[in-house]
Amino acid sequence: MLLSVLIPAYNEINSIDTLLDKIQAVPINKEIIIVDDGSTDGTRERLKTLESIPNIRVVFHTHNQGKGAAIRTAIQHMTGDIAIVQDADLEYEPQDYLALVKPIADGQEKVVYGSRFLKPENRHSYFSFYIGGQVVTLLTNALFNQRLTDEPTCYKVFDADFLRSIPLECTRFEFCPEVTAKVAKRGIRIKELPISYYPRSIAEGKKISWLDGIEAIWVLLKYRVVK
Repeated sequence: MLLSVLIPAYNEINSIDTLLDKIQAVPINKEIIIVDDGSTDGTRERLKTLESIPNIRVVFHTHNQGKGAAIRTAIQHMTGDIAIVQDADLEYEPQDYLALVKPIADGQEKVVYGSRFLKPENRHSYFSFYIGGQVVTLLTNALFNQRLTDEPTCYKVFDADFLRSIPLECTRFEFCPEVTAKVAKRGIRIKELPISYYPRSIAEGKKISWLDGIEAIWVLLKYRVVK
């Protein structure tokens, strides 16, 4: 079993080395596909020095296109049996891969999400982000007959062939609601497992905003009626 770790990266020079060390330390057979989405802070130059590492593949966008576009590019290059989306910050713990991939590796699930809310000791980000995430999750459950606790989670894990079969159109943070909606419309009940979470501040580089929450709601409503 080969795990494809899909990393969209934009201006993450302060975290990329630590993140990659954490991923490499996970005792699982893996390939790491990093898509630099037009970074201007030195991330791009640092990633160019890593291209000789056997299990790392770096793809460069000529200009910033957005997280969703970077994930779509990564999907085109993955060769693994299972895929996980990994943000290039340090908010999530790669050691959680081991539990998250197991239901898929065992043939029990096609999709698994890591939930920050199933681990009570986790701290959470800004109150506005917390409320926005809860609204998006509740709307997802209402529209698509799910029982999720954390739809906007980064850790979304897929059977790789299944992920390839989903026609994604996203360019920005709307990857999350789009892929969730399209998975649900195929009749799949998404399994959740608890994960660790270490939120960072806007000053530390957090990029999502309340406008992305509004866009997520629009995307969910759109894909409720659009095939």
